[in-house]
Amino acid sequence: MSKIVAEAAIRGAHAIYKEASDFLTKAIEEKGPSQKIGFPETAFYLPMANALLGAKVETLKDASLILAHAQSLLPQLPSEKVWLPYLGDALNAGMSALFCEEIIMVLRYLYAQEPQKDCNGFFTDTIMRSLGIQLVDGRMPGFAAILGAAPDNKTAVAIVRELQERNILIFVGSSVKGRSIIDQLLEEDVQMGWDNYIVPYGRDTLSAIYPLHWAIRSALTFGGLKPGSDKNLLYTKERVFAFGLVLGELDDIKYATGAGAINMGFPIIADTDIPEIKPSGITTYEALVKELDYKKIVSRCIEVRGIKVKVSSIPVPVSYAAAFEGERVRKEQLHVEFGGKASTAFEFLTTTNLNEIEDGKVELIGPDIDQLEKGSKSLPLAITIAVAGRKMQKDFEPILERQVHRFINYAMGLMHMGQRDMIWVRVSKDAFAKGLRLKHLGVMIHAMLHQEYNAIVDKVQITLYTKQEDVDRLVEGALKVFAERDERLGGMNDESVDTFYSCLLCQSFAPNHICVITPERLGLCGAYSWLDGKASYEITPTGPNQPIPKGEVLDARVGQWKNINEFVYLKSNKSIEKVSMYSLMDSPQSSCGCFECIVAIIPEANGVMVVHRDFSGITPCGMGFTTLAGSVGGGVQTPGFLGVGKLYIASKKFIAAEGGLKRLVWMPKELKELLAEKLKKRCQEIGEPDFIEKIADETVATTSEELLAFLTKVNHPALVMESLI
Repeated sequence: MSKIVAEAAIRGAHAIYKEASDFLTKAIEEKGPSQKIGFPETAFYLPMANALLGAKVETLKDASLILAHAQSLLPQLPSEKVWLPYLGDALNAGMSALFCEEIIMVLRYLYAQEPQKDCNGFFTDTIMRSLGIQLVDGRMPGFAAILGAAPDNKTAVAIVRELQERNILIFVGSSVKGRSIIDQLLEEDVQMGWDNYIVPYGRDTLSAIYPLHWAIRSALTFGGLKPGSDKNLLYTKERVFAFGLVLGELDDIKYATGAGAINMGFPIIADTDIPEIKPSGITTYEALVKELDYKKIVSRCIEVRGIKVKVSSIPVPVSYAAAFEGERVRKEQLHVEFGGKASTAFEFLTTTNLNEIEDGKVELIGPDIDQLEKGSKSLPLAITIAVAGRKMQKDFEPILERQVHRFINYAMGLMHMGQRDMIWVRVSKDAFAKGLRLKHLGVMIHAMLHQEYNAIVDKVQITLYTKQEDVDRLVEGALKVFAERDERLGGMNDESVDTFYSCLLCQSFAPNHICVITPERLGLCGAYSWLDGKASYEITPTGPNQPIPKGEVLDARVGQWKNINEFVYLKSNKSIEKVSMYSLMDSPQSSCGCFECIVAIIPEANGVMVVHRDFSGITPCGMGFTTLAGSVGGGVQTPGFLGVGKLYIASKKFIAAEGGLKRLVWMPKELKELLAEKLKKRCQEIGEPDFIEKIADETVATTSEELLAFLTKVNHPALVMESLI
């Protein structure tokens, strides 16, 4: 059986090599060997060549060297008179195909042929990092690359929805006889995009290199592995839970691409009667599998790849999963909305005694969404949640309340934005037609609070109000509690507690990385605060967030404690001996890869810059975010560079050992505006009320020369501070 597969893969690899060779020859003749090439917004050049060969392909001449290597991997074309190919030859052909495919795709970018219609094209480093927290906290347990087209639109949608319900990130593309699953989903008005876990990559099989790029860059971005390391393929096999699902007939090109994917540890599942490749001396797992029953095909894929999936069975009439969290309900789809500019709406969670509430009780006071006045599309809304538990604490209220955003968004056809008294909820016509009513919001919240917080929550009772007078009366009391919370939490600092918390979530991707979270320094992903760590430990005492008693102070200036160092050394697999909580230059915290911002030293300005991952321009240090990120992540300490959460920039402990906020000389305008109120308050505290105006941005400086001129003009304090180096 493997002979058939091997022959097809080798023929396909030869065809792909010829296309790459012809295209590269044409490009060199027309543009010259020194012509620059590259994919958009990546620090990894041609990622497959960079990861596996250590090559930095920047010109057409560089690409010629990779093409030569791809040719060296090619077995001769099958001929029964000469030799009989075997599976190992097919795997070599598969790797050749991957190197050639990325050459073809980068040349398409050179000739402005990518991305294709309705497709994403190359996935940027920024996208990967922005999804980092979902990769490590279990919301996104695996990845599927679908190639081809289902026999009909209904089957295509059913497969995708079933994968979404399991929170699998789905890359869709390729085609069969000129038809792609992308077309099938578009025809059925299925929302696609990163927020919906459905990403169209391209319309031909060669573009399947993009999902494979995504996988191989995980090793470089999160794993701390170096380009050219022979461990990169082992990393994708053991830590990137991906598989290929081929719908429709397989041709030689699909076989060759599939052989490359199998090399990376990704099995291929097909809906046609193909030869299967079972565990053997060459592959220790099921590498090529057929499943002809579409009702079983998704579960078969998950079984073969060994993905651990948690399916939330919530008794509501619509699909419910994290994959629907980013769905948008547009105006033309709208049945009813609450809050935003349409009406008053808020959500409020409070703690009560166990004997004062009835678990599971959901009550609606006021009209439901099937009782709207004629022509009306909005209602006021108050979502009040009473929780009780033996281990429940007042400090946990805002943490649980913040989850309402996720819990409502997980429902297909619902959109939730904001929190507290600034929420905006929309219900689609389709969700309403399926029977969704307001009480179902309470059902979701009740079920998910029990599912995720059962260690601290014993009872949950929810009351929803849709009468204006009730909402107006209740919001006044909620606002008072919100203010009290802010005052209480605002008084917390690192000195007021004797325990910090660890976060090991990212070790699934970055095995040597560890975050230490303090009241004044949240996790670098921006998603976990000290209170989140405390609540997480209460919920799961053996989980990723562990208490670390500070113990003996070793150096108060840089923020080093004996117990913290010992914990980090042990949990980083003995790769990090000490860590400074308040220093950029002396043993800074390591970074995993999903940081919101990067702090980087600018020696000539005697200060630091901060850049967030949404900024696509070049910074005064001569690099953009993606290039900087390539040297910061992976669980290593990099003095002078630091991954941080946005809010840490306004913290009193922000690089306090180096002088704190006064060292900040540059940041993108968007980030400055986002943090404006917090930065202004911090400027007042340091006795520099106009300091925010002294921080340069891209409108005044994009080079070090321009930056120095601006800093001199505004008398920036960093220029006269003690030297950083």
